[in-house]
Amino acid sequence: MELLEKAITSNTKGIIINSPNNPSGVVCSEKTLNNLADLLKKKSKEYQKPLYLISDEPYREIVYDDIHIPYVPAYYENTIICYSYSKSLSLPGERIGYILVPDCVASAKDIYTAVCGAGRSIGYVCAPSMFQKIVLKCLGKTSDIALYDTNRKLLYDGLSKMGYQCVKPDGAFYLFVKSLEENAVSFSENAKKFNLLIVPADNPVEAYRRCVKEFM
Repeated sequence: MELLEKAITSNTKGIIINSPNNPSGVVCSEKTLNNLADLLKKKSKEYQKPLYLISDEPYREIVYDDIHIPYVPAYYENTIICYSYSKSLSLPGERIGYILVPDCVASAKDIYTAVCGAGRSIGYVCAPSMFQKIVLKCLGKTSDIALYDTNRKLLYDGLSKMGYQCVKPDGAFYLFVKSLEENAVSFSENAKKFNLLIVPADNPVEAYRRCVKEFM
């Protein structure tokens, strides 16, 4: 929270969180959300403007060990939720979901109008009518989470026995693994010799651009 507070300036308009997280699988706890809400309230008052919390939740149903996923707007009023059905229904690549702008959000009507306008101006995010009808019949359903859990245990236990250090994921379907070299970028570069494409956490954006340029 101290590092986040230092990163917030008068130019900050909002903070994005992703829980369960890609790529670590970590789930934000109630304590974390309470601390985050307190910080954003403090900074909103300091800068005399609302700071928005954008909660990216495509993995919300993919959790293990009966872990509870908190409803973020209950902790911070100015929260906007982005959701995709592609993960919970195991529909990779199908960009269909919703954006929730609760009435309690500051300038909620203006934000809702902006969201609708953005959807119309960049047409590729418009959900096909067929998939809208399909999703309506799938509300409240998920793919078999037990299969994800089986794979999680196989990968985590297997890599741990091999000497890798991993963050044990509470949700989603990723493993955040510490590289065997001190320099994660160097480790990722060496992996290409074995046709393995790995994005290092040191500078993931730049590394991703470099990988795309090299493999396209």
